[in-house]
Amino acid sequence: MTENNFIFDDEFVISSEGRVGWKAPSNIALVKYWGKKPNQIPANPSISFTLDACATTTTVTYKKLDKISSDFSFDLFFEGKENQDFKPKIQTFFERIDKYVPFLKSCHLKIETSNSFPHSSGIASSASGMGALALCVMSIEKQLNPEITQSYFNRKASFLARLGSGSACRSIEGPFIQWGKYGGIKESSNLFGVSYPFKVHSNFMNYHDTILLVHKGQKTVSSTVGHELMHNHPFANQRFEQAHNNLDKLEQVFEKGDLNEFIKIVESEALTLHAMMMTSLPYFILMKPNTLEIINKIWSFREATNTPICFTLDAGANVHVLYPEMVKEKAIQFIQDELVVYCENGHYICDRIGQGATKIA
Repeated sequence: MTENNFIFDDEFVISSEGRVGWKAPSNIALVKYWGKKPNQIPANPSISFTLDACATTTTVTYKKLDKISSDFSFDLFFEGKENQDFKPKIQTFFERIDKYVPFLKSCHLKIETSNSFPHSSGIASSASGMGALALCVMSIEKQLNPEITQSYFNRKASFLARLGSGSACRSIEGPFIQWGKYGGIKESSNLFGVSYPFKVHSNFMNYHDTILLVHKGQKTVSSTVGHELMHNHPFANQRFEQAHNNLDKLEQVFEKGDLNEFIKIVESEALTLHAMMMTSLPYFILMKPNTLEIINKIWSFREATNTPICFTLDAGANVHVLYPEMVKEKAIQFIQDELVVYCENGHYICDRIGQGATKIA
């Protein structure tokens, strides 16, 4: 599929008013996406676990305008309060998707959104946020064109979400989503995420992700800036090649249920992500001292007990502790006994693999 497949070129008559709503999850990449080309195209393919508890809930109430506006008309409420700070990002998003959903300029939108987790703290709030908003936009399109299939609905929602935040395209469906052109998956695309098509062993079903909130504040360097620093990065090409190789390896890992190889790939990917940050120009470090303390504790515990527990990181200080259902009780006890002390105010989130977004209105 190309961008042209998603252009809305039908005549439309929007209802006088209406309301739509979605709850979209965050996701945690196993093979990381870092570096992008123009128009939100990834420099390398990625694959993620869709999460469940960490989610954004968004409702959009729309009211038809007397005439089509030359610009977008919307109010934004975050956590129940009108928020001007987020409006420029939404404005940019709407401008990017204008030709694909031109009906947005025919109505005023009241956007109400809230997160189940701290914003801008490395839990991909932009992914769930843009995912939820894109789904709301698609619900409006579905009302205008009831004939569109569920497959097209999800694919276009992923396509639109990507234009707001790259990783948001992986927050529409679940439980395993691959994004970015990759030779090993025929339907893979740079334009949207696709469900992982290969066999996944029961070891990886019901996988858990306990997110340790080492730092809940704003990141010192945004992901957008970090992606841009991959241009002319001295190790960029090697990194992109590594991502393809790790996707190749994961096919056998998922099929055989090989937890040891899974741990090697996932932890290596996390550390490589941060290595790219530390070797860019300008260079920067998003990990905190407690991030490293947690990593070392996990390594020691795994070596001492042979428990298949590992970590991954997004572009932030927080640590995602991953473990299969079979060791859930042992892992949680270890987290509570030895890792929570390194969390800001002792806060952490228990999450697990989810099935994707859910319609709420």
